[in-house]
Amino acid sequence: MALSLAGKFSLCLVLMSASWALLAASRPLPEASIQQKFEQWMADHGRIYPDNEEKGKRLEIFADNMQFIEDFNRAGNRSFKLGLNTFSDRTVDEFRELSTGLVLPSTLRLRPTPFMHANITHVPDSMDWVAKGAVNAIKDQGPCGSCWAFSAVAAIESITQIETDKLLELSEQQLVDCTIENYGCSGGWMDTAFDYIIQNGGISSETNYPYDASDGTCNAHMASLSVAKIVGYEDVPANNEGEILKAVAMQPVSVALDGSGREFQLYSSGVFNGNCGTNMSHAVAIVGYGTAEDGTNYWKIRNSWGKTWGEAGYMRIQRDYAQPEGLCGLAMHASYPVV
Repeated sequence: MALSLAGKFSLCLVLMSASWALLAASRPLPEASIQQKFEQWMADHGRIYPDNEEKGKRLEIFADNMQFIEDFNRAGNRSFKLGLNTFSDRTVDEFRELSTGLVLPSTLRLRPTPFMHANITHVPDSMDWVAKGAVNAIKDQGPCGSCWAFSAVAAIESITQIETDKLLELSEQQLVDCTIENYGCSGGWMDTAFDYIIQNGGISSETNYPYDASDGTCNAHMASLSVAKIVGYEDVPANNEGEILKAVAMQPVSVALDGSGREFQLYSSGVFNGNCGTNMSHAVAIVGYGTAEDGTNYWKIRNSWGKTWGEAGYMRIQRDYAQPEGLCGLAMHASYPVV
């Protein structure tokens, strides 16, 4: 049936409105809006720059990150979202340099120790050690490549709580200062931290040896005031998420992964399945697992980037990935302390 003149005019208006809406959605954010959001972001994060030149540079980076976030979220075809956080004024290269810190040993030793969870035949459908009270509040490593220390400490804090019912807050700074086979704020490796703690006869508390996000000289006295000990540690068989699942059903596990990408940097919520490889750059602790409403299996990881990153400091990341190394390589190097 042919449209009347009035009908054609109405259809034209509808099509024009839709076109303008699409055009507006694809336009860069207005300059005034970016400036206002940047000022608010600075206030929210206590960010102060030394001069207007630096502030202008950071505004430009912020605007680029904000546009990236808007474009990503507008696409609406992913299982996770991006958002502003404490890293929103950094390029991805700056973020990688200042906020990660994993350094694998030049030669990874093949350790003959057994995997004590190997014979587990049944695990719960889900596990959340945070909900069980075995995980401390989210911490922030700051501008120091000490993720390895936070990963190791998180695993020790949790297994100590599981075994003793006491949730202690342990010292990452002791590991930064005293683990001479690691590189302090320039990076390190969790197994080396475990070795140091065994040799030292334990690890001190955060109260006795507080974190200051910088390299320091080992305080031998404070390092001797041990409040928690481990008798060993075990490496989970590599490239096997099923074996990690057995371990996490029993205790949180330290893992290495590739956390250096822009989507990882700006992750806000949902089950992450974004762009990453196996360039091991960061360390976290897996503190649980479960299945999302859409049926996607995930790991729950505890990060050390403060509460503004991710889901209040945590990330859900895809589990049962198509490749044996796991998404972002998280199944390649996993270990846990033994008490």
